[in-house]
Amino acid sequence: MHKIILSLFIATLLTACGGQQTTRPAPPLERESTPQSSSGQTTPSAQAEVDTPGGYYMDDGPEANPPSNLDEIPDAVPKQEVIHPPATRPYQALGETYVPMKSYQPFKQAGVASWYGKRFHGRKTANGEVYNMYAMTAAHPTLPLPSYVKVTNPSNGRTVIVRVNDRGPFKHSRIIDLSYAAAHKLRILDKGSARVEIEAVDAERYASQNKQAAPEPQSVEAIASSSTPSNTTSSNSASSSSLQTTLQQFFVQVGAFKLEANASALKQKIQNLGIANGQDINHVYNSQIYRLKLGPYASRNKASQIAADIKQRLNINSIIHTQ
Repeated sequence: MHKIILSLFIATLLTACGGQQTTRPAPPLERESTPQSSSGQTTPSAQAEVDTPGGYYMDDGPEANPPSNLDEIPDAVPKQEVIHPPATRPYQALGETYVPMKSYQPFKQAGVASWYGKRFHGRKTANGEVYNMYAMTAAHPTLPLPSYVKVTNPSNGRTVIVRVNDRGPFKHSRIIDLSYAAAHKLRILDKGSARVEIEAVDAERYASQNKQAAPEPQSVEAIASSSTPSNTTSSNSASSSSLQTTLQQFFVQVGAFKLEANASALKQKIQNLGIANGQDINHVYNSQIYRLKLGPYASRNKASQIAADIKQRLNINSIIHTQ
């Protein structure tokens, strides 16, 4: 009898020890892309966000063979545009009501930026345009569509100017959704998200300061051909035609470095001397070299003046090239 009781006791212990099982958490829900307006109608192409620890969202990310010259894609050039009327209506997403701005006004915000890539490439944005992951664009819950913002990554000092043409993200921890190209230039692709600071850019003031009012530059033609999804024929023509309207622009390359710190030091010198402001100075990383470029400038004459100023004040020979 004692042996039977002892056997039952041991079996009970083994069952208790084997009862703890580790289960994988369920995958995040599918991103929603149909926020509701206050009237109950569906608004186009805004992306709801699901928090993840970093990296790519589900099957999002780069294409199989992303372009190698993403750093050479110029920032969006602010210009005065008419606000898209439907994008000014209040709408709902994930149980929250958002009231978009109806006019351009000073705006600053700090928080977490995320990005979206091939998963939404070729689809329509909230203002009816076609999303191109290789253009310098972004999504914001309430800023006017379209509008322009300067985005700064405080961890490395990198800045970009993007054109806001879409709605999202809709998680309280996120303030802006960047295109794949913009996230690359800010060096936040691998992390999936990062803290940034954003500031609205006044297009009229920008044009006055830069003595030009050029249309938004798009990616180069080679990127256009590689960035159009095969399953959206109508999107193909719209994306390609918009990318082929790129205005010829001039850049001044003032240095090429193996170490990014050296490029940053020269950038700071140029800013301190007032030769160019931070918006006109870009790091271009390609073939394991950090190139420091100034521009874009609307004419070769303007670029030549900048190059001459750099030669006189820093004794550096510059290279002028077109985009």
